[in-house]
Amino acid sequence: MNDVNLDFFHLIQQGAISTYPLILSSIVVLGIVIERMVALRGTIGSTVELTGKIVPLVARGDLDGAVAAIRGHRKCPARRVFEDVVAAAPTASVEELERVADERQFEEAQGAGAYLWLLGTIGSAAPFIGLFGTVVGIIRAFHSMALAGTGGFAVVAGGISEALIATALGLGIGIIAVICYNYFQSRVERIDAALRIGSARVIEAVTTARRAHAVR
Repeated sequence: MNDVNLDFFHLIQQGAISTYPLILSSIVVLGIVIERMVALRGTIGSTVELTGKIVPLVARGDLDGAVAAIRGHRKCPARRVFEDVVAAAPTASVEELERVADERQFEEAQGAGAYLWLLGTIGSAAPFIGLFGTVVGIIRAFHSMALAGTGGFAVVAGGISEALIATALGLGIGIIAVICYNYFQSRVERIDAALRIGSARVIEAVTTARRAHAVR
């Protein structure tokens, strides 16, 4: 029995033309995962930290101090949301503050979920691309058998085994892409929840400061 060549690059070459878009898809998946890991790192903790800093300041009516604390904080979605809410606090009603907060939260949630649609698309399409390559490979194997004028499983076994490489590669990339997509979707939902909770606390602090001022 001849040794089976399991060298990675040899397998890619055997897997027919569909392996090349799959390799490109794997590079895209890797790039998105690295970019999102860096972009979303520490976002929830930063939101909680900034909320804890500015809520007492806003509750005391020290909006200038709150603005200074926000601008001194590292760049993150919470900083952009809270800065707009605090800037509108002196003149806007509670309803207007809630509207501003909702609009900024939506924008930041959309930004946090950037490129995730690519992960979902690759996760859905990669297995089908691999299957397409397998079908093409099997067609080629049977065509070669027809040209040779011989039959039997042994004649087409090598061609079919090579064709199945595309399916295996497509499934592997698809599984990884779907796992990453679900993970980052969960992260985005948690970030959105943290922003909503933080904004609600800031608006509540504005209300508290206005009540205290009215009593005076």
